[in-house]
Amino acid sequence: MVRKNVAEILQNHVTFELEAIDRMYLNAYVPSLQTGGGFAFFVKNQLGARVPSTMLVAPMSQQFVEAIERFVAREGIDLVTFEKGQRKDDVAQEYLARFKGEEGVLFVGKAQEKASVFRTEKRRDAAGKTYPWIIRSTAMVNHYYVYLVDQDFGPLFIKFCSYFPYAAKLCLNGHEWLKRQLTRRGIAFEPLDNGIRSSAQATRVQAIAHQLDAENIEAVFRKWLRRLPHPFTAAHRQAGYRYHLSILQAEFTLTQVLDHPRTGRCFFEEVIRENLDIGRPTHMQLIFNRRVTRRTPGRFRTRVLTEGVVPSLHVEYKKSKIKQYHKEGQALRTETTINDTYDFEIGRALHNLPALREIGFAANRRLLHVESLSHDCLIGEDQLQTVASPIRVDDQRAAGLRFGDRRVHALMHALCLFALAPTGFRHREFRAHVAQLQTREDTYSTGAMTYDLRRLRLHGLIERVPGSHRYRITPTGAQVAMFYARLYTRALRPASSLQPSASPGAQHAFDRLDAALAAFLQEVKLAA
Repeated sequence: MVRKNVAEILQNHVTFELEAIDRMYLNAYVPSLQTGGGFAFFVKNQLGARVPSTMLVAPMSQQFVEAIERFVAREGIDLVTFEKGQRKDDVAQEYLARFKGEEGVLFVGKAQEKASVFRTEKRRDAAGKTYPWIIRSTAMVNHYYVYLVDQDFGPLFIKFCSYFPYAAKLCLNGHEWLKRQLTRRGIAFEPLDNGIRSSAQATRVQAIAHQLDAENIEAVFRKWLRRLPHPFTAAHRQAGYRYHLSILQAEFTLTQVLDHPRTGRCFFEEVIRENLDIGRPTHMQLIFNRRVTRRTPGRFRTRVLTEGVVPSLHVEYKKSKIKQYHKEGQALRTETTINDTYDFEIGRALHNLPALREIGFAANRRLLHVESLSHDCLIGEDQLQTVASPIRVDDQRAAGLRFGDRRVHALMHALCLFALAPTGFRHREFRAHVAQLQTREDTYSTGAMTYDLRRLRLHGLIERVPGSHRYRITPTGAQVAMFYARLYTRALRPASSLQPSASPGAQHAFDRLDAALAAFLQEVKLAA
């Protein structure tokens, strides 16, 4: 049996594919305020304090909270206090469904979360005198989530910590940005949840997706900082206390829409079953193009997770991971999530996005080349259902070719006999074989043969040779005929005729069959 990698198999079944940045989480911070020395310098030079203390920034924090409350009242929006365990995205979706404008603030959310802050502790010198010392610590403080809609990026949020040094976070979605750009340019597309399902201008869609860069992200962040309450005054910003963006998490996705969406799940489950060792170090070296040694941190493993009835494949490399799943029953989604840019010896600054993009998209492609299958299971259910069901072509109708029907199996066996015939076959040649296979040589009429040839032709299993009365089998016909004949002859008929009580040998064979089926079903549960 010749195994193929998944990338080779997908070449014949992908109708639309797109590489795009998906969700990005960015940290906004003031570089000079990340150390105790920087804090002391700010308090002395910006707040005029002689002795640095965290108590001196309390009024500044209070002013920032009051500015947020005034902003909420002025804009007429809700200030929502998130409950413990409440999903913030669900609340945001409710507000987004009611929003009618092109852009604006949806609401402001408030939640207590752990944050890295400065604290003042007393220390003693050699003479026993006490003095204040600024240290880094953690505390549960209020955070304010500003959920908004941007005309270029769509839904996003900015989160501010209400305590010094007022770290912020920006969360955006590259697919939402892409949809807005396509709409603005008048490019028709069919949307997919968090993606694109199809477009007649696929090349142009891909080119636009690659245009999302650090400059666009920086611009949208600065735009909303000018509109929202800000913890640092104009004087602070003029003195250089301005937010910088760094990458906390970036998702790089490859979405491949399949031509057999109904059987895409079967295909993906086969991928899972045959590639449970994909998380091994040797495979990780190929996927990420990096050397893996015993000193490489992290666990190398493959995980199959099921949410509802949708399975997903997860592999990890250090703090980063690749996830693969069947999206909305229509597409294969492969996404590389980089949680720490230093996994690839790249800095966290936003200007490193092009290098991370290259790594993420390459990892997606390499995964498809490392994964392998023993057969192309995408052709299965759709083809079988089409052949077994009645069909209508223009004004002509034909009955289905039902699996298990004795007459149908005689037709399929006869097709196998003529599969390699270079000149095809004639009506009377084919009829003789079909009649013999049915043991109906005297009762299988020419009219019945004509009826069956018409069924085979309308189902696309045979075609008429132009300018003659001969037929030849099509590639689809050869595939279906071989499937029907082999499955029935080699599997179903022997299994149905097995009598366990006939002899000890038969009982032993039956027990082996039962054990094999049990093992197979247990394997299927891994992805079902």
